[in-house]
Formats: sequence, structure tokens, C-alpha cells
Amino acid sequence: MLQILYDYFWWERLWLPVNLTWADLEDRDGRIYAKASDLYITLPLALLFLIIRYFFEIYVATPLAALLNVKEKTRLRASPNPTLENFYCTSGKHPKQAEVELLSRKSGLSSRQVERWFRRRRNQDRPSLLKKFREASWRFTFYLIAFIAGMAVIVDKPWFYDMKEVWKGYPIQSTIPSQYWYYMIELSFYWSLLFSIASDVKRKDFKEQVIHHVATIILISFSWCANYIRAGTLIMALHDSSDYLLESAKMFNYAGWKNTCNTIFIVFAIVFIITRLVILPFWILHCTIVYPLQLYPAFFGYYFFNSMMGVLQVLHIFWAYLILRMALKFVTGKLVEDERSDREETESSEGDEAITSGGMKNHHLANGHPILNNNHRKND
Repeated sequence: MLQILYDYFWWERLWLPVNLTWADLEDRDGRIYAKASDLYITLPLALLFLIIRYFFEIYVATPLAALLNVKEKTRLRASPNPTLENFYCTSGKHPKQAEVELLSRKSGLSSRQVERWFRRRRNQDRPSLLKKFREASWRFTFYLIAFIAGMAVIVDKPWFYDMKEVWKGYPIQSTIPSQYWYYMIELSFYWSLLFSIASDVKRKDFKEQVIHHVATIILISFSWCANYIRAGTLIMALHDSSDYLLESAKMFNYAGWKNTCNTIFIVFAIVFIITRLVILPFWILHCTIVYPLQLYPAFFGYYFFNSMMGVLQVLHIFWAYLILRMALKFVTGKLVEDERSDREETESSEGDEAITSGGMKNHHLANGHPILNNNHRKND
């Protein structure tokens, strides 16, 4: 049964155009072709990335945070209370007014004290500013290096200037070491992001991020196995071209460099719109959808690859909407915050939180989802 599934999975008609077999892609005459077995190395490399990240955040990002004067805001901790802690862990982090009154009777605290306890307890679970800075520093470093390396890999290739060259001789296209390592490192990095996503800073678009990472891993893996490598290198370099700008804007945001953060974010928004909503759909997708049909009939791999590209494009449109809304606030001078992140709830003093008789006035803040908050001590 397993052998049948294996044979069907690697059936040439799923991966290759008609009249071509895996035998056509066997190494010969010094020419090396992509193989699925090449991807095995990406899992141990992903674990290596996690180790490198651990030491990077300690010995590079943390000193850099101190250099840029990234300071934590003092958080008042919730006092130990088994009754409230049990409700917090099992029933929810935002009790309704009736639940607040019930917990007040059970714990012997006033309703205001119960509300204050939950506010402080939620703040305890929010990631620290240093954690956010270290995460942004790691991603900035990788994306910048990956973009530079990616451009070095493709800038001297004819398909960088003429999209039709992407399909010249396809799929009998041999690989070179620079393409191999570019692919393996990019795929390993996205595996590492997927492995660490549960412990990384969780944002409002958490589900979209998971979808993006999974779609990216599938796309990179499939494009390698189906020898869509020329198109794949263009797509990866295109994505890396704006990601490092966003991460650097976050870093300056956490450091409180308001003007620098705003300037970089505007540059990022421009690059993102041009690359993801112009170049990708009208050049890259046109290249992967239209040109192949001039060479061979459509097959499963053709539909699968472009379907996954469609998933990424939908995510790009979603993020572009958020980015444009933020950029508009920058231009109009309004406060701009990270709409993907939770805002930390504040207390004006130990005893006077602004609470209405119907419940917490600041309850809506617990669900606020800000992007680059220029108060820079609370948000991502």
C-alpha cells in the first residue's frame, strides 16, 4: 500500500510535462539536476538556524538593544491568587461583568481589584520589548543577507532580464552550487520560523503567518523538485527585498527612534507595493502562467505551483491593505500602531483605573491590534 502511494506521489505526470520522465533529470556529463533528496538537509539546517538564533539574540541583539537604549516598561505583577489564576487559565482572560462579580465573592476582593488583577495578569503574558527587538533583529539580519546573496545569485543570469529565459530548455535545466545553497538556506530558514512560531511574538495575523510559512515551504520544496528553480530564485529574492526594511523599522520603533522608524516604514511600504502588487503579479506570475503554455500543455505541477502562488498573492493583498492604511495615518500625522499586535493595558495609578459601572472602560484595549506605535514603549 505504501509503495503504491509512493509511486503515485512521484508519478511523472504530476511533476513533469508530458513525454518527460525522471530519467531525463538524472545527472550526466557533469551536469547536476535538482533532486527531492537534496531537501533532507533543510531539517537539520533549520535546527542549526534555531541554535544560531539563540546565540545571536544573546550576544548580538541584546547588546545592540542596550546600545540603542531599548528599555522595558515596569510592569506591575498580579498578586498570587489561586481562584483568579484558575479562571484565567481555564475559562478566559477577559471575564464578563457577571463573572467579575462572582469572582469577587469567591476571592474576597472587590470588583475593581479583580479587574485590576486580570489587567496585570494579561500584561504579564505579553512579550517584553526586548524579546520583540531581538526577534526583529534576527529576522532583519537574515533577510538582509538573504537579499544580498539572492541578488548575487541571479543578477548575472539571463532570466533576470528576460523572463522567457526562465523556461528555455525546461525542465532539462541543470543547477549550480549557488542556486543549491540559496534554496537550501531559504527553505531551512522558513522551517525554523515554523518550528519557533509558537514561542515567537504572537500577532493578530498569526493564522495568516502560519499559512504564509506553510505555503512558502511547499512552494520552495515543489519548485525544487519540479525544477522550477529559475522562477523560484526570482520569487525568493523579490520577497526578501522588502522584508528586511520592515524588520529594521520595528527595531527603531522599539528603540524609540520615531522619525527613523517612520521614514523606513514609508520606504518599506513603497517597496512592498511595487514588488508584491506590481512586479509579482504582472511579471513573475505572468511568467509562470503564460510562458510555460507556449512550450507544453498544462499539467498538475503547473496548476499546483500557480495555485500556491495565488495563495501568497492573496496574503500580499491582505497585508498591503494594512500597510496602506498605516501609511495613510503616517501622511496625515495620526498615531500609527501595529494592527497585528496586542496593546499593553496601562494603569494611571495603583488605585484609580478608569472603570465604568458596567465594567472595565479599558476592556477594549485588551483587543486593540496596533503596527508601528510611535509611543514605542508598548507595541510592535
